[in-house]
Amino acid sequence: MRYLTEFHDPELARRLLDDIAATATRRWTLMEVCGGQTHSIIRHGLDQLLAEQVEFIHGPGCPVCVTPLEMIDRALAIAARPEVILCSFGDMLRVPGSASDLFTVRAHGGDVRVVYSPLDAVGLAEANPDRQVVFFAVGFETTAPAAAMAAVTARRRRLANFSMLVSHVLVPPAMRAVLGAPDNRVAAFLAAGHVCTVMGTAQYEPLVAAHQVPIVVTGFEPLDLLDGVRQAIGQLETGRAELVNAYPRAVRAEGNPAALAMLREVFTVCDRAWRGIGVIPSSGWRLAPDWADLDAQTRFDVAGLTVAESAHCHSGAVLQGRLRPPDCPAFGTRCTPRHPLGATMVSAEGACAAYYQYRRLTPAL
Repeated sequence: MRYLTEFHDPELARRLLDDIAATATRRWTLMEVCGGQTHSIIRHGLDQLLAEQVEFIHGPGCPVCVTPLEMIDRALAIAARPEVILCSFGDMLRVPGSASDLFTVRAHGGDVRVVYSPLDAVGLAEANPDRQVVFFAVGFETTAPAAAMAAVTARRRRLANFSMLVSHVLVPPAMRAVLGAPDNRVAAFLAAGHVCTVMGTAQYEPLVAAHQVPIVVTGFEPLDLLDGVRQAIGQLETGRAELVNAYPRAVRAEGNPAALAMLREVFTVCDRAWRGIGVIPSSGWRLAPDWADLDAQTRFDVAGLTVAESAHCHSGAVLQGRLRPPDCPAFGTRCTPRHPLGATMVSAEGACAAYYQYRRLTPAL
C-alpha cells in the first residue's frame, strides 16, 4: 500500500500543479488515450484542478467501448447456441448489441460465463469435451498476449472444441486517425502505460515525427498523470515534439519480448471497425492463417453478420473527443448505466460512465 499511496501524495501533487501553472502560458489541449486514465482524471478532479492550463479530450481508449456493434451481435448469436459455452471478461456482458446483450442471452438460457483469464476458457474446454467453448477476445495490446497464450495452450492440449471470437484493436493507428482528422485539436498525447509494457515505445516514434506532436507515456495514478501533463506542456511551451517514457517503473523501450513473440506467432494485423468511429486501417489483430481453425466466426458462420449503429447514441463523437459526455442529449436521461444506449456508458472504462459515476452531469457552457 505504501508504494501506491506515494502516487497519491497531496503535497507532491500540489508541487506538480504549481509547476504546470508556472509553465503554461496558454490553455493546451491534451488527449489521454486510455479509459483507465480518463476515470482517474475525473475521479481525482485533475481536469478541474488544471482547468486553466489543460483541456482534456478523452480518447478512444476503452476496448469494450470500441468493440464494433457487429462483433457484439456475433457474440450474441454464438452464445445463444445450445452447444456453446461463451466466455468473456465481465465488462462485456452488459454492452448492448443491436437488440440485446450477453446478460439477456444468459437470462434466456445461454451458457455465458465470466472468466478472469483466457486460460480459464481453455480449462473449461478441457473439462467439457462435449461442448464448444468460445472465448470472446476483446482488448488492446494489453490483453492480447493472454489470448495468444490461450490459443497456444489449446493447440498443445489438442482441444478441438476451443475457439476464439477475436476483436483485438491497436492503439497507434487510432491515434494516427485522430491526428489525421480535419478538425483535430489534440496538441499532445498521454499514452497508455500498460499498452507500452507489452509493445514498448518504438511504435509511437513515427507519430511524433510525422505530426510533430509530443507523446508522453504515463501510468494511471494521479501523480503519474500530473507528471505526464507537466512533461507534455513543457514540450509544447518550448516548441518541442518528443516521445517520453514517464512510466519507467513498468515500461521498457523494447516492451515484453516474450509477449511480442507470441503475438507475432498467433495474430496478424488487419483493418478493424471501431464502434462509433468506423474502419481504421491496420488497427486490429485477427488470427494468423496457421491458427484459422480456432476462428469462431468461421466455425459458427457469423462472419457475414453486419448491423447499423443506433442514431440515438453519440458515443462515437465521445470516443473521438468531439463531444463531452454531459453534452449528449441522452446522457443521464435515456442513457444511464442501468439502461445504456452505448458502450461508453456501461463499460468500467467508458468516459460516459466516468462522468456519470463521479457526478459530472453539467453540460459545457
